[in-house]
Amino acid sequence: MSPRPTQVLFVVVLLACLVTADDKYTTKFDGIDVEAVLKNERILRRYVDCVLDKGPCTAEGRELKKRIPDAVQSECSKCSEVQKRQARRVLEFLIQKKPHYWEQLAKKYDPDGNLRKRHGVKV
Repeated sequence: MSPRPTQVLFVVVLLACLVTADDKYTTKFDGIDVEAVLKNERILRRYVDCVLDKGPCTAEGRELKKRIPDAVQSECSKCSEVQKRQARRVLEFLIQKKPHYWEQLAKKYDPDGNLRKRHGVKV
C-alpha cells in the first residue's frame, strides 16, 4: 500500500519544522524582562549560580545553561534578534557592573579567551 499524497505532505511539513527548530534556539523565553533580572541581585545571582553549576536552575536557567556553550562557539548564530539584544545587554551589564560574575562566566564558557579576543573584551 503506497502512502497517500496527504500523508507524504504531512511528513514533509513535519520534517521541515524539525529542521527549522534545530536552526534556531527556542524563543519560548524571549519575553523575560532582562532589565528586571539585572536589577534584582537575588534573581541575577540565582541565574549565575545555575549556569556555573553552583545552584539549582529554573526552566529558563536550564535552557540558558544548555545553550550557552553552543552560542559562545557559534557567536549566537542560532539566536533570535531578541536573544542577541538580550545577550549584549547582559554582557555589557556584567562586564561593567558585576565583573566578579563576568570573570567566573568567562572562565567557564570561554576558557581560552578566543571569543573575548575576537571582540576586544577584557576579563
